[in-house]
Amino acid sequence: MESRKEKANALHDKGYNCAQAVACTFADKVDVDEEILFRACEGLGLGMGCMQGTCGAISGACVLAGFVNSSANLDAPNSKQATYKLSRQIVEKFQARNQGTICKDLKGVETGKMLRACPDCIMDAVEFVEEVLFAE
Repeated sequence: MESRKEKANALHDKGYNCAQAVACTFADKVDVDEEILFRACEGLGLGMGCMQGTCGAISGACVLAGFVNSSANLDAPNSKQATYKLSRQIVEKFQARNQGTICKDLKGVETGKMLRACPDCIMDAVEFVEEVLFAE
């Protein structure tokens, strides 16, 4: 049986961006159509702005935190703080492992020293989603 890490990297190899690869890997767990996750995460790849922003793999993981935790109470949004806490846990785990969360820093664009390649960022994000959002 293919692991979620393997599935996410296969999606990335197929052309999904890092955010899409992570989020779509868990479509079954969040009961959301993969196409919706794919579309929702399209603008989050490549560090939101050609490597200038947060790693897409982390962004996709945080999108999943909302699907897992949000109350979807449009009249009185009441789940944000708990969702932020879950997202923060994922980001902190990623930061601790990779010494960065910004795409261009992870890729070493300005320093010439790559901290983490996309496939590894994707596998890390999948691991942390499993630990934080789907621990059993």
